[in-house]
Amino acid sequence: MSADNPVTMTDEERDAFLDNGGTGVISLAAGDAPPHSVPVSYGYDAQTGAFYFRLAVGAEGSKGELDDRPATFVTYHETDAGWQSVVANGRLEDVEREGIETETLEGLEHVDIPLIDIFERPLREVTFEFYRLMPDELTGRVES
Repeated sequence: MSADNPVTMTDEERDAFLDNGGTGVISLAAGDAPPHSVPVSYGYDAQTGAFYFRLAVGAEGSKGELDDRPATFVTYHETDAGWQSVVANGRLEDVEREGIETETLEGLEHVDIPLIDIFERPLREVTFEFYRLMPDELTGRVES
């Protein structure tokens, strides 16, 4: 923990907590409406600080347009030492966006996005797209 603030994780603690992937909740801004929040799996590249998501898309999805959408991602766990959480704020980027393809491919080599089945249909019938979140703000907290 940071000597300045006992509830703030150091960068090293945060990266160790995030590992190379896991699960959490992503909230997508929705104008004046409440944010659209869904459980997701993520991959994390500590070298670049990027989060990667494999998000379900399609006609039945209620997420709307995702590219350049403001988003907040939260992941948390209870450990023997108490609760820990990380919050990332930024904008989603379609990994196929021109100009980021090469760094995205390199980043995806460092992550492990768990496959979770939270859908009413078989996974083979769900359409997925990959998105990246380069946080404008990234904070880690531990229970004091």
